[in-house]
Amino acid sequence: VQLQACGGGLVQAGGSLRLSCAASGRFSVNFMGWFRQAPGKEREFVAAIRWMGGTATYYADSVKGRFTLSRDMAKKLTYLQMNGLKPNDTAVYYCAASNGITSTVYAPTTYHTWGQGTLVTVSS
Repeated sequence: VQLQACGGGLVQAGGSLRLSCAASGRFSVNFMGWFRQAPGKEREFVAAIRWMGGTATYYADSVKGRFTLSRDMAKKLTYLQMNGLKPNDTAVYYCAASNGITSTVYAPTTYHTWGQGTLVTVSS
């Protein structure tokens, strides 16, 4: 499987962006996740969605209520709708695929395939 993320850009605080992640190739995963990495910081979990067997979603506390993750299984797409953006949301955002179990969705080490990243910059 290959992943392609897009949709990043420059937005003012309080604005919105929608990131997309397109999968290609043989695609059989348990979860699709989004992570972000700000300059000088470690990669951190943002959100994840179950791909098979339901549509459960998981969010980092820092984005809960502002970000919404959804999927289109037929098109092998995931969407990260980001509203109420804040300057500290500025980061490179990565989508990733995991065959792990629910308890591991927050850990980047359990994701086996990563997209190339898309930059989100939120100005104050």
